[in-house]
Amino acid sequence: MPEQDEFLSFLDEGKQSPASPGGVTERSWQVLIVDDDLDVHTTTEFALGDVIIQGRRLEFLHAYSSREALQLLRQEAHVAVILLDVVMETEDAGLRIVRVIREELGLMHTRIILRTGQPGYAPEIDTINRYDINDYKTKSELIRNKLYTTLTTAIRSYDQLCRLDASRHGLEQIVAASNQFIVKQGLQAFAEGVITQIAGFAGIEPEGLICVSTHLTSAADNSALNFYPIITAATGRYRHLIQHQLIEIDDARIVEHFTRCLNERRNLIDECSLTLFFAGHEGQDFAAFVDSALPLRKLDQHLLEVFCVNIALCADNVALVSRLQEYAFVDRLVRLPNRQAFINLIDQRLKERACNQWVIALIDVDQFTEVNDMLGHDYGDRLLGAIARRLEQPPLDRCLIARVTGDKFGVFGEEGVVQPDVLQSILTAPFEIDGGEHAVSISAGFVQLGEDSRCGEELIKDASIALKHAKSNGFGQVAYYSDSVGTEIRERTRLLHDLRWAFNHHHLFVVYQPQVSLHDGAVTGVEALLRWRTEDGQFVSPDRFIPVAERSGLIVSLGDWVLRTALHAVTRLRAAGHDRLRMAVNVSATQFRQPQFLQTVQETLCDTATHAKDLELEITESVAALGFDYVEKLLRQLKAIGIGVAIDDFGTGFSSLSYLDRLPVDQLKIDKSFIWALDSQRPGRRIAGIVIELGRKLGMHVLAEGVETATQAALLHDLGCDSAQGYYFGKPMPLEDLLQWLSTQNGAISCCD
Repeated sequence: MPEQDEFLSFLDEGKQSPASPGGVTERSWQVLIVDDDLDVHTTTEFALGDVIIQGRRLEFLHAYSSREALQLLRQEAHVAVILLDVVMETEDAGLRIVRVIREELGLMHTRIILRTGQPGYAPEIDTINRYDINDYKTKSELIRNKLYTTLTTAIRSYDQLCRLDASRHGLEQIVAASNQFIVKQGLQAFAEGVITQIAGFAGIEPEGLICVSTHLTSAADNSALNFYPIITAATGRYRHLIQHQLIEIDDARIVEHFTRCLNERRNLIDECSLTLFFAGHEGQDFAAFVDSALPLRKLDQHLLEVFCVNIALCADNVALVSRLQEYAFVDRLVRLPNRQAFINLIDQRLKERACNQWVIALIDVDQFTEVNDMLGHDYGDRLLGAIARRLEQPPLDRCLIARVTGDKFGVFGEEGVVQPDVLQSILTAPFEIDGGEHAVSISAGFVQLGEDSRCGEELIKDASIALKHAKSNGFGQVAYYSDSVGTEIRERTRLLHDLRWAFNHHHLFVVYQPQVSLHDGAVTGVEALLRWRTEDGQFVSPDRFIPVAERSGLIVSLGDWVLRTALHAVTRLRAAGHDRLRMAVNVSATQFRQPQFLQTVQETLCDTATHAKDLELEITESVAALGFDYVEKLLRQLKAIGIGVAIDDFGTGFSSLSYLDRLPVDQLKIDKSFIWALDSQRPGRRIAGIVIELGRKLGMHVLAEGVETATQAALLHDLGCDSAQGYYFGKPMPLEDLLQWLSTQNGAISCCD
């Protein structure tokens, strides 16, 4: 705020005001007599001692030389008129100090009347103009009546100049205050600024309140007073009333002033206070009450109205800025700080060096996308809100909780609180959603802050890396960030980047591996498999890039492309006379849960002119996590149009047998790890036989993967396995090579050599 003497002076001709620093009250006009003749001082003061001009008496100051005059004027800034002798210590001493008064002292409003007893020393016209000399009189002319007339004219001119300057300065102050209020951080700071500004204008201490009305009310209806909450008190003895309702104030004078001001929608000014009305929008009017132990001057009404209008507009702007800040830093769905607010607080703590033993945790709700897909986004939103409220409970209420993105929450707090077991214990109990219970599984990544911690954004990236590492190990896992974890995840990120580039630049291709009947050696089908060859001719293993594609969601686009490519291959195979081969295409759980999956399959069949009976979709047991009802419904829809369904890598998941029995599945594929154990002493050698028997009991076809030796093929044949695929029969090969290979088989392959 500006210094006290920079605020507006609102002049009042009728009321006593506090004394100025020089001892002269504002009810007096200061008149400086500058003359080296003592009699002039005496007679002038005697002649005008009881004169009142514009409601104020005259108070005389005396100087007997130009030096004394300048010294006094340097101390007194409110001299209205100077009666200045031209000839004193020199013939033009009076004229000489006029320049100093105007140019050096800057007293531009003070009126100067030259007096001389020697008419021959009258100043030239250009001198009067140059130095803003207001009048020139000989001492013989200045009888009482003429002196009164001259002083009255000069004082009126001085008063008008002061008022114009005060108005200009006041408008400048209002504009400056408006600009300042617009950037106030929140309504409380704004309210304090308004009270301080009003107090500065009035020249009083900032003791006051801001009161906001939440709706309109009539003057006769005082029962609604309790709906006027106090926003803030600027300073002083009223500060304890912040956020209190008006009806709770025990000062009847304040209650009465606010009530009248808000109901009558006008400014109220009395001897010891003023209450200003500020019109708001949507019924959000507010009033400012400022108290004073001294009588207040009557404020200039025009400036007061301008001030109120400007500040009312500023209040709307401040409210808008506050809402924009809320949108920028608060997650509106769960009413928690958002990612940017989370980063800002971490940065602040790092600057304060107050978080060496603190931890950041990123919490992810496992399979939340599936919840949205199956139960709807409204249900998912309510679940997120319930999780947010749970995270705000002790002991995490001492931490900063934020919704970082989607279904990820951030927790920032002391190491002793932000721990895996604490988070698990808080989130283990089921949530009640729509009258039912919903249990969640969470994965979490942790990063510990240290002396060398960089910034909030980097730390959140590290926590995210730890979270990805945890999720790579399955559901409900946690991991702490370390350099090795960071290296692993960054390597995976680079792999994903390269995979996207390879897909977009056609470095991915499809190969086909034959599937052979173990009963008669006939080729019954082929499986489409995705391969990646880099620019330098090196192959990247599917075991490396498929999991990355699945976690990133890229598998959806890749899967659609593989399906379309494979069905185009069916057309080529049929044209070459191989019209009884079924094309097997792998489908990830991520693809399977896409709402448009069935439509995509149907459109691809139509576009490639392929019969549904020529297609078999291979799913893994992981689709069980999508929910039985959803999976069963979709599989039955696929079966209804003639598409075959196989469960791939059977025996590596955790599906229940009752679950398997109810699904419309055509074929079980035994995982290659169990096939490799057949002719060795490794654990799992009996599993293949168990799966074959299970398939027979369930009426399903059984196919063995990864058959590499004749011994394995013979054992599988003896166990009753229906068909097999593997390097023993044929390796995965491009379509042209497959066509060539099929042409050399003569209809059958020896299975049990």
